[in-house]
Amino acid sequence: MIANQFREPTGYLDFARFGPPSNAVLAERSRLTEYSAVAGPTTVDDLMRQDLRARAAVARLCRTDTDHVVLLPNTSTGLFQAAFGVRGEVVVSAAEFPSNTYPWARAAGARPRWVSHVTEIPEAVTGDTAAISLSAVDFRTGYRADLAAMREVAGDRVLIVDGIQGFGVVDEPWEVADVLVVGGQKWLRAGWSTGFMVLSDRALDRLDPVLSGWTGAEDPGLFDDSVHQPAPLAAAWSLTNLSPIAAGALNVALELVEQAGITAVEAGISAKVDELGEVVQRAGGQIVSSVEPRRRAGILAFTIPGHPAETVGAALNAEGISATIRPEHVRLSPHVSTTADTIDQLAIALKRVTPPGRPATAHQRSVAGVLETLIPTINGLGTALGPGTEVVLHDLGRLPNSIVAIAGNLTGRTVGGPMTDLLLGLVRRGTTQDLTDYGTHAPDGRPITSSTVFIRDPDGVAVGCLCVNSESTSATPPARDVETFPGDVDTLQRHLVERAVADVGVPVPLMKKAHKSQVVKVLDEAGFFLIRDAVDYLAAELGVTRYTIYNYLNEVRARIDAPVRDSRAGCGP
Repeated sequence: MIANQFREPTGYLDFARFGPPSNAVLAERSRLTEYSAVAGPTTVDDLMRQDLRARAAVARLCRTDTDHVVLLPNTSTGLFQAAFGVRGEVVVSAAEFPSNTYPWARAAGARPRWVSHVTEIPEAVTGDTAAISLSAVDFRTGYRADLAAMREVAGDRVLIVDGIQGFGVVDEPWEVADVLVVGGQKWLRAGWSTGFMVLSDRALDRLDPVLSGWTGAEDPGLFDDSVHQPAPLAAAWSLTNLSPIAAGALNVALELVEQAGITAVEAGISAKVDELGEVVQRAGGQIVSSVEPRRRAGILAFTIPGHPAETVGAALNAEGISATIRPEHVRLSPHVSTTADTIDQLAIALKRVTPPGRPATAHQRSVAGVLETLIPTINGLGTALGPGTEVVLHDLGRLPNSIVAIAGNLTGRTVGGPMTDLLLGLVRRGTTQDLTDYGTHAPDGRPITSSTVFIRDPDGVAVGCLCVNSESTSATPPARDVETFPGDVDTLQRHLVERAVADVGVPVPLMKKAHKSQVVKVLDEAGFFLIRDAVDYLAAELGVTRYTIYNYLNEVRARIDAPVRDSRAGCGP
């Protein structure tokens, strides 16, 4: 790797947001600015030649030629140009970064067909589809689209790719895109107001250069008081001259990628992501971005169960870690220049966040002490209540394997087993009110009567619960069990999913998006997603990707405050 080119501070892990420019880029900007300050007869013409240098570097990395490249100040400009040039239906994910959704909503000639995630695009393509638009790498989770496969899906349709989170990070067949738009301020580390667009012959033939400025016209230097026709090839998509200083910076940044080799860059970033993932998992975190090397780039997104993302983010910021904090997770994005000190600093910062079941404060230690004090009393209480009873103590800080003590074998469970479906749902909804004398059945079918009493901390927050189950003498057992007693987490997950599918009333193979979204809603209310790896489990059961489940979950939670509607409305036949 190129030494002594980068000097971002220790703790910087936010390249998916902005990449601090390299020393070479800073030097080139300074050189060109200084040159412009002593302008002579040829200065402007000399500076404008930076455009060709930058386009040549783009062409080499994209395996094309300069006639198919135009420089732009940012990704949004290129995507708006592409959108205004399309006539007809465009399949695009509503979960894209806004720079790839607003253009399609604004373009009069385009008819967006929205999907929830890039993985749903193949099923959404119709005979009327004129174009497909997607990000090479998802800005939230770092999911890396299969561009070669998407080219097959597109067929002869126009394939538009936002490459800002992938170009200079991973080695992709960029030439399969008909329109590739990239901003240089992130992973390329070229600074703001740098970027480019590459157009294939198909794009040049199909798309209208609506936003074509005077520099995109034939004979742009001929001022004859007339509006000229668009120039041939990609030049027609130029609005005006890009800053030659920005063009020079982009060229140097691209040359650094060439010198290092994109294969080496990808391997280096991947290794850093692996290291960060190990740190996160040791701290009790759950990685929600792709872990499959072929489906990830430079982004690692994670949560720490039981701790809001903003709390985790505050701990990182306090320790000098630069990261992107979103409502649903924390996003880390390293580069090849990320140092071991930065990774160590992340580990220190995460230790400030208390993983579930690991009390850190004096208050939390006192709560744990109360529960530990109760453990020896459980056997005595079970003996006092006599045969046919079972006494269980749950620690709610150890979800879902919350059983810390149990006396009796009425339900066949042991210490370390999970809480019941009823208790999990109560915890998820925050309705931790004591329940007494309700009827259900033991796993062997015997009717039982149960009571659940919550143990609270000095602030009134439920931290544990004491449950007593007894053989029932009632002659009329409940028509439907309000509680089941799984022996392990897998059984709990399976039961919750089967019940949710039954509630929706449609077999999984026949489900449409609305049905699957409803399953997610039911499971969210049941506390299913408090279970580790629940998203992966459900994705496999519903035959979708984990990212689709996250999108459904975000949509469901966004509708919590909306007016109540028929949950099955719009499901279709």
